[in-house]
Amino acid sequence: MGEIVGAGLVSHAPVIMFPEPARIEANGGRDFTLVTGLKRLRHEVIDTVDHDTVVVFDSHWATTTEAVITAHPRREGLFTSDEMPAAISRLPYDLAGDPELAQAVAGLAAEREVWFQANDDPYLPMHYATLNLWTHLGWADTPWVSVSVCQTATTEDFLRIGEILGEAIDGLDRKVLLLASGGLSHRFWPLTELRNRMAGDPAHIVTPEAREADEQRIAWLEAGRHDRVIETMPEYRLFAPEARFGHYLMLAGAVGGPRCAAPGRSYGAYENGIGTGQAHVWFDRPARGWT
Repeated sequence: MGEIVGAGLVSHAPVIMFPEPARIEANGGRDFTLVTGLKRLRHEVIDTVDHDTVVVFDSHWATTTEAVITAHPRREGLFTSDEMPAAISRLPYDLAGDPELAQAVAGLAAEREVWFQANDDPYLPMHYATLNLWTHLGWADTPWVSVSVCQTATTEDFLRIGEILGEAIDGLDRKVLLLASGGLSHRFWPLTELRNRMAGDPAHIVTPEAREADEQRIAWLEAGRHDRVIETMPEYRLFAPEARFGHYLMLAGAVGGPRCAAPGRSYGAYENGIGTGQAHVWFDRPARGWT
């Protein structure tokens, strides 16, 4: 039997890839806790929890007619972001994959009539929502698998997709970490204002209401109230959470959905990302299980 041994809502904000001097300059003389928090997360969790595979719910990989899980034995090359080529350019990557897990997911999804497919096309693009976190948290030769966020999915669809993944993991000899790679509220400042809004201070979040909504969700997650986050998604979508919060919802579905009561630990502060809300919240698998 396999198990999910840890899970986290983790920010991939491009600032985590900036050189340290540039980060400190942008943040008024000190580093972003988005970076220092990732260092703590690696030291305290990733490097101490025995795991065979990492599954990333990649909020930058938008599919339309199904969710997709990568099934490549290995993916390697150089990555330049089409969104921010000056910030993330020719990043070398070499990620082992887990085709057995991907095919188990796709097979179970087909049985359950859920639109969730495996894909091993060598030309399938990479996205920095996976690679930024892999750069900070990845182990050499430990498989990293990406799952897309289907842009036509509802909250219920996301939960079901996550549930399929969780069931597939249960049926394999795997210890798996789940990373919901993405932010919270996700509206940016206009271009003419962006460079005056680079600091991490949440005073720079686009609106006070978006900040309040984000901080409420973080508080619920820290208290293990995944049910409240899920049931209030219609209200939260008014603040444009990244990828309609599909990255988090699939994670939640994999660990029990609204029945999950695992409390979260924040690694770093809630910070601004040029108007968007960003945080790292980690959930350990409780001794009694996720639900």
